[in-house]
Amino acid sequence: MSLRPNLATAVPEETAKVARAAFPRGCLLMDVRDSLGPVFDDTRFARLFSTRGRPAEVPWRLALVTLLQFAENLSDRDAADAVRARLDWKYLLALPLDDPGFNSTVLCEFRAKLVDGHAEHELLDAVLAVAVARRLVRPLGRQRTDSTHVLAVVKMRSRIDAATEAFRQVLNVLAVAAPAWLLSQTRPHWANRYSGHGDWGHAAKARAGRDGHVRELGEDGHHLLAAIWADEAPDWLRRLPAVEILRRIWGQQFYLCDDGVRWRGPGEGYAPSSRFISSPYDPDARYGRKRTTTWVGYKAHLTEACDEGRPRIITHVQTETAHRRWRGDDPGSPGSGRQRAAARPAPGGHRLPRRRSSDRGHTGLRR
Repeated sequence: MSLRPNLATAVPEETAKVARAAFPRGCLLMDVRDSLGPVFDDTRFARLFSTRGRPAEVPWRLALVTLLQFAENLSDRDAADAVRARLDWKYLLALPLDDPGFNSTVLCEFRAKLVDGHAEHELLDAVLAVAVARRLVRPLGRQRTDSTHVLAVVKMRSRIDAATEAFRQVLNVLAVAAPAWLLSQTRPHWANRYSGHGDWGHAAKARAGRDGHVRELGEDGHHLLAAIWADEAPDWLRRLPAVEILRRIWGQQFYLCDDGVRWRGPGEGYAPSSRFISSPYDPDARYGRKRTTTWVGYKAHLTEACDEGRPRIITHVQTETAHRRWRGDDPGSPGSGRQRAAARPAPGGHRLPRRRSSDRGHTGLRR
């Protein structure tokens, strides 16, 4: 798709007339448009689009729809329907009343362009630029930082289930990448044991049955890894991401002794949470804990301006692995003034708030 940047247009006269009649006292989205204007412009997103091809939907409108979709917790299809059906949305987006909208898949494509182009920050930068211009954020004002959990899209499994899933994932990958080689290494019981998604951490009530499964699982994984690292095996097998994940998980969950492969217990020690892989499907997700909340995933640090008499506006967002702990204002620590200032210049060259008010545990932000 191609983009020919256009300036944000004014609200069509007919749309404004009908909206004023329907909302004589105004509404939230009409007030946003009247007070802040269109917020975004196409020049922010021009580098994400080609100069040739079919014209794309107007990016500044897609950016606004993306924010509204998040604020109202709408699916792509519901958001596209709201563009066609809701009068307040048409007013904010400066659309004529008879505008047919767009296909819902356009929103997914737009988000993909933002991620692929590392342009996610453009949404926040544009909002902050408008906030500074309207004096909603005071330079060198007060701000505070808090953190919240971000869940990984994986099922919370036991250590046994995670190891079983890692082995199953490798078998599925090798069945596509090297089917003949895998067939020569497969043991007779693999097809029955690893063909379906079992839940050995809970289903195997008897300790003897669980221990037997764990012992065979460890031996199966060790057998496959030894075959992959054998001299006669193709060397490209070792570079498969699923194989590397299996190797790391087996090092964390099992150990070799004179009796063979054994399951790690408290006596042998566990990998620290900074390296422990909880799921083979998201190897970067880590175990996190904040007071009474525990989760597997990531941690988001949010900084907001908190001056008296001014709106609470998010000024910085940083996402990192869940095991990281808050270290106050140490240089380079999450949320520290030095790191936030160096991460990205403020829009329009303005200085954003840098004086922060928070305690050691990120409890200042009210969610």
